Amino acid sequence: MFAVRDGDLSQLGPLFERYHVPIFDYLCRMTGNRAAAEDLVQDVFMRVLKYRSTFRDEGRFETWLFRIARNARADYFRGRSGFEQVSDDGVDVPSSDMSAARRLERDRDVARLQRALLLLRDDRRELIVLARYRDMTHEQIGNLLGIEPGAVKVRLHRAVKDLRDIFLQLSERPSWTVTTGIRTT
Repeated sequence: MFAVRDGDLSQLGPLFERYHVPIFDYLCRMTGNRAAAEDLVQDVFMRVLKYRSTFRDEGRFETWLFRIARNARADYFRGRSGFEQVSDDGVDVPSSDMSAARRLERDRDVARLQRALLLLRDDRRELIVLARYRDMTHEQIGNLLGIEPGAVKVRLHRAVKDLRDIFLQLSERPSWTVTTGIRTT
């Protein structure tokens, strides 16, 4: 990033290759919309180019990049009424030694977890995505969000508890009901 900041724009390609998948994963999990996430990844790297002079030596590049991604997501959805939820196919690779019944059960749990994650408040979903899916430390998340690592730990604990509660509620709800002989979902 230092080379890009100093004018060597040929180094933006390696940055894109290294970080576009983590940024896409973060944005896809935050929005629930693969198409929007793809658009946002492009926007993030356009902003990296545009704001390259603002990158400073004192912080981590990844924190700076995710801050740009957060802002791009907020700008994208500002004024929109909602988002179209698209499945997150291909995130988990099934084990070849898993039985078909076990694989089906796991796929249902993964889908239910994805639905539960999207039902969380944005701030709590973001904490879980950054900590669990991006493997950021409490300190890194605190730097990104502008809060103390201790506050991150407390908020993350609450977010996981809320996610668990939503997940369990979704598993208790019947997937279909019968009314006058017609099956509905």
